[in-house]
Parts: sequence; C-alpha cells; structure tokens
Amino acid sequence: MAIASAVGVNGVKLATTFQAYLERTAVNDTNALLSELCRQFQGLRWVSGTGASGFIAIKVHGYSIPKRQQLMAMAASGVQKERMVPEDMYVLSHGGSILSSSPPKPYPHNSPNCFDCTPLSMKGPTQRIKGNSRNNAGIDVSVKARAQGLDNRNEVLPRCVVLDIEGTTTPISFVTDVLFPYARDNVAKHLILAYDTAEAQDDIKLLRSQVEDDLKNGVDGAVPIPADNAGKEEVIAALVANVEAMIKADRKITALKQLQGHIWRTGFSSNELEGVVFDDVPESLARWHALGVKVYIYSSGSRLAQRLIFGKTNYGDLRKYLSGFFDTAVGNKREISSYVEISEYLGVDKPSEILFITDVYQEAVAAKAAGLEVAISIRPGNGPLPDKHGFQTINSFSEI
Repeated sequence: MAIASAVGVNGVKLATTFQAYLERTAVNDTNALLSELCRQFQGLRWVSGTGASGFIAIKVHGYSIPKRQQLMAMAASGVQKERMVPEDMYVLSHGGSILSSSPPKPYPHNSPNCFDCTPLSMKGPTQRIKGNSRNNAGIDVSVKARAQGLDNRNEVLPRCVVLDIEGTTTPISFVTDVLFPYARDNVAKHLILAYDTAEAQDDIKLLRSQVEDDLKNGVDGAVPIPADNAGKEEVIAALVANVEAMIKADRKITALKQLQGHIWRTGFSSNELEGVVFDDVPESLARWHALGVKVYIYSSGSRLAQRLIFGKTNYGDLRKYLSGFFDTAVGNKREISSYVEISEYLGVDKPSEILFITDVYQEAVAAKAAGLEVAISIRPGNGPLPDKHGFQTINSFSEI
C-alpha cells in the first residue's frame, strides 16, 4: 500500500504522526474487516459491482488520538466488491485527505480509485459497532448506496433471529429418517440401562402423567403403565409401547422430547449420530454473529437435543454462534403466547425486532400475531404452503 509523503490538516503537516498510525495493527485489522464486509454486502446486494453506486467506509476511533488525527478506511471503486482484499482499501484522514492507497493493477485490470466516493464518505449515517479485542476501539461503519440499479429499500438487520430446526436449519429427512428411528430403536435399551437413575425416573414420571391424560382422552396407541411393584420388565415394556406410538404420531410433547434427548445424547457421544444442517447455515450464523445479531433456536425438541444437534454437525460445532435455546417449556409453537413469552425473555423494545424463521405456516401465523417479523423457509422436502399465505419466503439464510 502506497503512503502519502505529507498530509496537511488545518495547515499543519502531520505525515509523521499519520504514518505511525497507519502502521498500527488497528489499521490492518480494519482493512481486513472492510474487505470481508465488501464480500458479504455484495452477496446481499447492498452494494454493487465496481463503482461508487455502493461503498463502505469504516472510521477507526482510538480514543487517545485527537479527532483531527483519526483515520478512515474506505473501499475503493474500480474493484469488484466480492474480490476485495485488505490491500485494496484506502486510508483517509479525518478531513478526507488520502493517506494511503492501493497500488495500480496491471492491465487488463482497472486500477482502483477513491475519487467518486470520498466526499460522500465523510457524511451521512453511520452504524456504531464494538471494536475487537486487538485494537480495543469502537468502529463506525458507513454504508452508502446510490440509486444506480440498486434496490433502495431500507434493509435493517433484526436485533434477534429465532430459528426453527426441522425444515429450516436442517432437512426434515434427518429428523424423520435418522433421529426418530434411532430413538425408537434404542428406547428399550436406554431404559434398561438407565432405569434406576434419577434422570430416567424423572423421564418415566413425565411419561406416566402424559399416558394417564392420553388414556382419559382416548389417544390412539396409549396403553396403561403398570405400577412400579409390577416389575421393571413390565413397566419398560409398557413405556416402550407408548413411546413408539408417540413417535409414530410425531407428537410434540415434553415427555417424549425429554426422553428422546437423553437417548440421542448417547448416540452423539458414541459418534453414531451427527447433526446435519443446510450448506448456507454455518456461513449465515457466522455472519449474523459478526454483525452483532443474537441468534436463538426454538424447536419442539428439547433444549438438550438442540444443543446436541448444533454441537456436532457436518460443519462442526455451531453453538458458538447461538445465544440460547427454547423448547416446548416456553409453550406450543403454534400458540401466540409462546412468542409473546420469547419476546419478553429476549428483552426487546418491541417484538418486531425479532425475526422468526420457520417452515410451518401455523407457527408463522402465531409468531406474526405476537408481533414478530416472520419469514417462511422453503427447503427440499418441506410441505406445501397455502395459496396467498402472505409471508415472505426464503430459500437460503443468505437472503436475510
């Protein structure tokens, strides 16, 4: 990167001071961040092509540095945004003078320039985000977009994203063809081995209560569970029959989901099971995390099961990008009150600061009624939606 020999600010030459700042790690870190933002924003179509119809500038504020000596990194025009590297960035003084620039590109590449966008970069709205631990600085990001062929909608990232799993982050087939059969085939083995543990006894207590209600309501497949004094084998046999019927009916009940989570834990720890997510999920989770968006999971599966699925996936451990997990303890996913409860728990000023993504129309209706923003996930294997359902649909998280 070429560095200007001298820069005048308010009549005072500050070349030596600025050069010292330019050589700081903070500038290199900011240039690296800026090049990554260019790639991400180009993918989102927030900026376009090589020109100044959309550009990004980052102000680096070291609070011990006088304001007139603070620096700004800016993406140049003349370079495809998705191909930018840290060396393509310009560094400007607080007054807008160019302190360093990208070296010329060999023919036939266009050389980058800063002339179309420098004046605008010193004005307009900025977004305050936290700096990283290496430079301990705040960073102001200014994203500009002109009307030249761009969609000029005011795209605002949600404060929180709440994700469904089945049919949203994960193929339905993984749940129906892998997880459910594993739990069904191992329920007897699990109960035999764990029967005398406090955890298993709690599972059995919940199942007894659920089956009593099912028998009263005439639920298909429900069979009485003998008292403990009838013998361990008889109790387990009745439990297995009820659990198999619950799994077959795909019931979203806490008693079943809690037991399934405990069975799956064994499968994940023995490497018999590995979570599966769609290809766009890891990159999008990382992007949202980097932009300060809190991401949560809301599934009918237990919180334990959720942590297991995201803790060991085909893309590694993704839990580092997640801020929390909700299950049926917060309420049924088709009930409005569940989403009201989640909104209150997350502490947002208004429910519309939360984006809920699901593949289930009834869940989308409930979340919208609670005031959340909603998008319906369109994935291979998902069920059809009603005509004129009125919801935004997405085929990939990269669209958010």
